[in-house]
Amino acid sequence: MKIRHLDLEDTTLNPAHAALGIPPVEYEVTHAQEHPILKIAAYVVVATLVALAAYLLYSLFFGQHSQSGVELINGALHNPLFWSALLVGLIAQVIDGALGMAYGITSSTFLLALGAPPALASGATHLAEVFTTGVSGVSHLKLGNVNKKLFLSLVIPGVIGALVGTYVLTNVDGKVLKPYISAYLLVMGLYILSKAFRRFTVQHEIHLRKIIPLAVLGGFVDTTGGGGWGPVVTTSLVGAGHNPRTTIGSVNFAEFFLTVSVAAAFFTLLDASVWSIVAGLVIGGLFAAPFAAYATRHFQTKTLLVLVGTLITLVSTYNLYSLLK
Repeated sequence: MKIRHLDLEDTTLNPAHAALGIPPVEYEVTHAQEHPILKIAAYVVVATLVALAAYLLYSLFFGQHSQSGVELINGALHNPLFWSALLVGLIAQVIDGALGMAYGITSSTFLLALGAPPALASGATHLAEVFTTGVSGVSHLKLGNVNKKLFLSLVIPGVIGALVGTYVLTNVDGKVLKPYISAYLLVMGLYILSKAFRRFTVQHEIHLRKIIPLAVLGGFVDTTGGGGWGPVVTTSLVGAGHNPRTTIGSVNFAEFFLTVSVAAAFFTLLDASVWSIVAGLVIGGLFAAPFAAYATRHFQTKTLLVLVGTLITLVSTYNLYSLLK
């Protein structure tokens, strides 16, 4: 039997846990950033973001453009789509960082409503997610929202599922899968809402035989369905009784590695017009990511259950309505 190393000094979460009949949080979770593997993962995230930022700045000022870098920046600042994307990125990252899902759904939906072409909206969203998921994941790690074993159980299977989905997408239309995915998420959303109004028992054990297939499915759905890593994985884990706070943090941290593995193609497939939108999404998302991680840490478990359940139920209902009307 596992002996749990409890963090009895935590004065922010333990009172809320006691009120719900949940044991105190574990030291390995509240101090996850001290673990060597997670330290290395955080360094990899930061190094990747710095390298990508350096590459983009180099391309901006020294790449082959008809305009100079300063002229391109000035043009973006006077482009209404840039400011609209910045607002979208802010809103989407607050939702995704705090609830562990819906960045892609939120940003793509808003960008399409603002008149962006579908390919541009999807490409900009995936490219921006590289930056926003990186900052969000590290923020969750620093604030003690990451469960090491859960993160490690998710990241590699998730990447494999995403790469398989990339292959399948060339042969199967992702729209065929969307009705089934939406129906599944609707049921899970209602189930999570029901848990919010009865005594909640946290599932502390990480069962690899259950989580690995779920991570593969989540990565597959995210690629073929145009988004869905958070809704599928976070919803299923919370519905199964896993702590919403550490589930959201771990899913967000793992999402960075999944996003990097599938977003590289967009660097070559999209034209220069995408970068104004990407810049807006990234800047808005970077401002929101630390705040969202902080909010996740301080939300009560019941509040997170209500928010996650309500969001996924509404989005799934809307998607089913759109697909079936």
